[in-house]
Amino acid sequence: MHVFIVIVGLLASILLIGVILLQSPKSGSGLTGGMASLGTVQTLGVRRTGDFLSKTTAILAAIVMLLCFIAQFTLPGKESSKASSESILQHNVPQLPAVPGKTVPSAPLTPALPAK
Repeated sequence: MHVFIVIVGLLASILLIGVILLQSPKSGSGLTGGMASLGTVQTLGVRRTGDFLSKTTAILAAIVMLLCFIAQFTLPGKESSKASSESILQHNVPQLPAVPGKTVPSAPLTPALPAK
């Protein structure tokens, strides 16, 4: 399921890139100028082509965001991490050796005198 969602998300993002490249900038000389030979400008008109591309951009962007959000919850192997309540750091902590008695070394009671 996760692989399917990722593939659909990749296809939607590639379509989104294409639609963004087709939009004309403010000067009006974008890649939509080349679409005139395809007949889209005659059927939709210049203004309606821009509206169509803007709406398509918004819809594809929403689809990409939604698929990314859904893909996060369908990651494989997520169930095994929920079962363990311990953190990874707790698994790697070395055990301290059990030393009977005092753990702090005792200092000599009398200081060593310098030799004369």
